[in-house]
Amino acid sequence: MSIFIIVEGKNDRSKLRRLLTPDITILCTFGTLNTLKLESLYKQVRNHEVYLFMDNDSSGKKIRGVLRDVFPDATHIYTRRGYAGVEGTPDEYVIAQLEKAGLEEFIIYPPPMPT
Repeated sequence: MSIFIIVEGKNDRSKLRRLLTPDITILCTFGTLNTLKLESLYKQVRNHEVYLFMDNDSSGKKIRGVLRDVFPDATHIYTRRGYAGVEGTPDEYVIAQLEKAGLEEFIIYPPPMPT
């Protein structure tokens, strides 16, 4: 079964692409949702496993709310309030949230820092 993560922006997608193997498909809303975009997302995801990773701001919460209705079985991944969206969240925090969501096998861990 395929795994999909839906994010808001292309920078969010780029951030996750660096941290996840190509086995995960990352789809982007580009910050807006309309009937055509929702239909397109639904057709791509259908009955596959889906995760929603939106910014913790009013726009992100609004998009998450709409997507929650379209994908009621989706797993939700959250960033902390105060970070500049998913793209501005430190890698360590994003990795911790991906692990919490059960995606450890798909994470590309950064090399350890030399001491």
